[in-house]
Amino acid sequence: TKWSLVCESRSASGQHTCSAGVCIRETALISLSFGGAIGLMFLMLGCALPIYNQYWPLFVLFFYILSPIPYCIARRLVDDTDAMSNACKELAIFLTTGIVVSAFGLPIVFARAHLIEWGACALVLTGNTVIFATILGFFLVFGSNDDFSWQQW
Repeated sequence: TKWSLVCESRSASGQHTCSAGVCIRETALISLSFGGAIGLMFLMLGCALPIYNQYWPLFVLFFYILSPIPYCIARRLVDDTDAMSNACKELAIFLTTGIVVSAFGLPIVFARAHLIEWGACALVLTGNTVIFATILGFFLVFGSNDDFSWQQW
């Protein structure tokens, strides 16, 4: 089949075993890793190119680390069987939105204050878009409560 060519693994008996769900998740994990690397490359280009040579945009790394924390805490505290909206979960989404908006605002403030060039700001904003899309993709792919969930890590 199509997936046996893409994702082949051998069990102890030598048979090829691969369930489509696991292969898709492995492919998604590799794609998300590639996306994270591309986003960080844009961030580093905005800092280290000789025409820019300012490392102030690296402060957005704190926002990359902080952005998933409120949602992770809310997922641990909230029972998902409740179909109604939950204040804890909504607060977590609000805080995450504030962190993401701050990550996009900080390079613009730096550029307006002439700490960095506008080209560096554009590269950092591009990196922000890729990194936050990667973080969102991670939670969409691995956020369900099944056997291969991020909560088991």
